[in-house]
Amino acid sequence: MARMFSQATFRFLDELSRNNNREWFEIHKSEYEEKVRSPALNYIEAMREELPAISTHFLAVPRKVGGSLMRVHRDTRFSRDKTPYKTNIGIQFRHELGKDVHAPGFYVHVDNNECFLGAGIWRPEAKTLGKIRAFIHENPNAWQKAKNGKDFKACFELSGESLKRPPQGYTKDHPLLDDLKRKDFIAIMPLAKKQVLSDHFLTDTVQHFLHTRRLMSFLCAALDLQF
Repeated sequence: MARMFSQATFRFLDELSRNNNREWFEIHKSEYEEKVRSPALNYIEAMREELPAISTHFLAVPRKVGGSLMRVHRDTRFSRDKTPYKTNIGIQFRHELGKDVHAPGFYVHVDNNECFLGAGIWRPEAKTLGKIRAFIHENPNAWQKAKNGKDFKACFELSGESLKRPPQGYTKDHPLLDDLKRKDFIAIMPLAKKQVLSDHFLTDTVQHFLHTRRLMSFLCAALDLQF
């Protein structure tokens, strides 16, 4: 199997965090290709063979630009932090009908500060959020099974921001109010660095994502997407 993440990957990300400027990056661009982008693309390529075991409707696209690997350049237009580069690796396996990161998908985050797996939908637009809330309201038992499965809860935890008050159309005594108030429907599983460096990281990723099938199936059904 082609080489994936290594200690050199993490060392480069650490050096980039301490030298986050265009001049340094241009000098060390070949190292970025060797230690970060190539291992990430190898991982995505391998996941392309494995994703159908989870669902045939999610895509692993091993392209340098416009694929599953998120760009290293930061969008600094509306940020106080003007450093030009991300110091993490972000990999997304989106639904085939998803246009952006706000569609349901699987996510892998590799960083010196934290590594984790994610599954679900982050910061959906208002219309999409409304559909998910309505589907939870109409299918409470299915939602409870999706978020309370034994294997799922052993690995993942629902995360993200929530409203302070009940969303419009729902009362404060709704039995699933805490979930209806969510702005994000994303499940997170923390990873230790040694797990990312393991020879079994690919198969472990697949196994962990399999535990999110009920959640992902529920979200897809809420949005009239195939799972």
